[in-house]
Amino acid sequence: MTRSPQWLSLSLSAWQMGLEAQQVIALRLTKLAFGGEAAVKETALMISEKAESMMALQSDMALALMSGTGHLAPARAVTHYRRKIRANRRRLTR
Repeated sequence: MTRSPQWLSLSLSAWQMGLEAQQVIALRLTKLAFGGEAAVKETALMISEKAESMMALQSDMALALMSGTGHLAPARAVTHYRRKIRANRRRLTR
């Protein structure tokens, strides 16, 4: 059996990430719609998570490019965000 091309695997992973992100968006919007202290905390968490994630990914991508493994950067980026998205989905469904 031959391995599928890397771009196909990356495309499928990016597509799955999009579906998972939609679920998290729906869960967050539901939480925000109810309002109250939980909504305020979720908003603050959402903003801080995005900033932290972006900074971590940015340094990882720079390191990959400087070390000659820049060709792996897209897959690493998708993996990074999918991990964060799944963690948010688990947290929001508890």
